[in-house]
Amino acid sequence: MWRIGMLPLRLKAALAIALGLSLGLVGSAQVVARTQLLQLSTDPYSNSTSQHKTEVEPDTFASGSTIVTAFQVGRFFNGGASNVGFATSSNGGHSWTSGFLPSTTVFATPAGSHARASDPSVAFDAKHGVWLISYLGLVTLSDVDVLASRSTDGGLTWSAPVVINANGHFNDKNWTVCDATASSPFYGHCYTEFDDNSRGDLEQMSTSTDGGLTWGNALATQDRVHGIGGQPLVQPDGTVIVPFDGFSFATFLLMSFRSTDGGASWSAARVISPVKFRHPAGNIRAGIPLPSAEMDAKGRAYVVWSDCRFEAQCSASDLVLTTSDNGIAWSHPTRIPADAIGSGVDHFVPGLAVDRSTSDGAAHLVLAFYYYPQANCTTATCQLNAGFTASADGGSSWTSTTKVAGPMALTWLPNTTQGFMVGDYISTSFSGAPAFPAYAVASAPASGLFQEAIFTITGGLSSTASAIAASDTSGFGNTNAAATTNAVTTQ
Repeated sequence: MWRIGMLPLRLKAALAIALGLSLGLVGSAQVVARTQLLQLSTDPYSNSTSQHKTEVEPDTFASGSTIVTAFQVGRFFNGGASNVGFATSSNGGHSWTSGFLPSTTVFATPAGSHARASDPSVAFDAKHGVWLISYLGLVTLSDVDVLASRSTDGGLTWSAPVVINANGHFNDKNWTVCDATASSPFYGHCYTEFDDNSRGDLEQMSTSTDGGLTWGNALATQDRVHGIGGQPLVQPDGTVIVPFDGFSFATFLLMSFRSTDGGASWSAARVISPVKFRHPAGNIRAGIPLPSAEMDAKGRAYVVWSDCRFEAQCSASDLVLTTSDNGIAWSHPTRIPADAIGSGVDHFVPGLAVDRSTSDGAAHLVLAFYYYPQANCTTATCQLNAGFTASADGGSSWTSTTKVAGPMALTWLPNTTQGFMVGDYISTSFSGAPAFPAYAVASAPASGLFQEAIFTITGGLSSTASAIAASDTSGFGNTNAAATTNAVTTQ
């Protein structure tokens, strides 16, 4: 969970509950399409302290034909969840196996020692053959550990938690990645980013070289930068690039830092771009424009975030893309034309996938997100949809928005101290040619319980279709100067 001043914490048989949706035209540029949602899990918990049935905030990762997604289950109003759930496909999304991590929280089977869990992130260590789910373990709301569970059987069963960082502080917003390139000098290194809210969201990095069994001391960047929501990426030569949200007084800055020595040290941070942030209406929990970052076959980094710079008076947010080949120089941000400028469509909570077998001007991208057809709405009138757009030319052009779920009423979602929640982030991953997103999708509550679960798309999503050219930004040029930052926090 998250809040400004306290930034986001984050079935043996497949649940083949396919919901056919006939998708009408909503908004000026949306595609009329038919998709099938596939439900991956459901909240089994009944503790009275959580809101049930709720599943939120999925991350995904794919390696070969194996896809793993992890998510919060049984969301608490003031932070965290009853447990972390997972869903794994070993055959490229044709079937799925779901379950819940063991020994994590007091609600897990077997029970663990932490009161709650949050913010799952999935990674795969190819050298050691280990899948990892890192997450936050809440001792209290102000004492939060960074943990990881390991799987050595392809994501089907998981270990008890391993400690990444437990220092008695409020650690937050973890994200894990592993170096999967056999020729890299740091092949098999895994890196976890998090921020220490107790120290003003000091950015931290911890490294494992043994398949996530042990983790090194947390290291700050050279300039001790403060921020949140970093998503580390590893280039084929072993360079680690970490885009994140930095803070400068009341302004969000998209920034990045990197390591060229396998995580032994981390550079000072550079500004990629100012962020023109607009909080979506209706009291939905989307108060920080967390970036979504991916990398192509040659090591080009792609970063997407929600930004209103192209819309008059910041009346709605578009999704904006920047790229870099080295994590130092970044392209001018371009607007992803999922919907027309001035359409009133508000886009937020992006989850980007890049096909790691493609690169440069032929890179395949699929971008999942949530949106309102009309940005100017209230809690009673906002219509929350889930959709996607795709590019087959490295982000030079994109398809129009295709709706895959909705509309959802905001009151169908669990409430939190930061608003109604589908998640601070979502995710999409390619497994072969199709990309598989993970969305939290809700229907009307029934029998006093919410009806919110994690879904993907049957058969995945294609990156190839007719597309609209992206547009360059104006007024927010690229900058690589260092920035003075101050603290903002989420949980």
